Amino acid sequence: MTIKLVVGECTLNIVSAYAPHVGLDGEVKRCFWEGLDEIVRQVPPAEKLFIGGDFNGYIGSTASGYGEVHEDFGFWERNGGGTSLLDFAKAFGLVIANSNFQKREGHLVTFQNAVAKTQIDYLLLRRCDRGLYKDCKVIPGEILATQHRILVMDVVMDALTHHIQGDVPWCMLFADDIVLIDESRAGVNERLEVWRQALEFKCFKLSRMKTEYLECKFSAKPG
Repeated sequence: MTIKLVVGECTLNIVSAYAPHVGLDGEVKRCFWEGLDEIVRQVPPAEKLFIGGDFNGYIGSTASGYGEVHEDFGFWERNGGGTSLLDFAKAFGLVIANSNFQKREGHLVTFQNAVAKTQIDYLLLRRCDRGLYKDCKVIPGEILATQHRILVMDVVMDALTHHIQGDVPWCMLFADDIVLIDESRAGVNERLEVWRQALEFKCFKLSRMKTEYLECKFSAKPG
């Protein structure tokens, strides 16, 4: 499944994938990878690409020949399915976001049942867009399916709101705060409403409950 989102001047392509199980024959697996290849080739280089899914493979805890794709922070030992994913990522200039951040085991394991715990779900994006995300991890307490855990990636909001940002210091974006400056309170409120609409359109929420106003009175006369 593929979803295309237009965020200001930025176009995001979000692809959801489900790779065949290890026990299925080679023809089924070949059809899957060829289909995913075709989808990725259709995404223009100027657009952003995010791929997430259950790839039914282990990429391993270390890069071992895939340094441009894998950042040495994986889990478990590599198998054939993981190698196929690494080859695919390498061919299309992608990086596996899961492997980019050192995490404890609970934030790496994406699948767990009574007999095993593994990492088979991954998030990928183009290598040139690595600056778009700050973190990628599993949320241990949240169960997506019977045995799968939710895997999340923090996308830098600066990239999503570039089209409505002003110059510093008139507009400053922090991790969880926005500073807006204008010549009047009405002007600040108008700009705040623009931010609220832009973020809610992309399914984010801007809370106004903690809004604070700071008034500075400057005078042209000395003293």
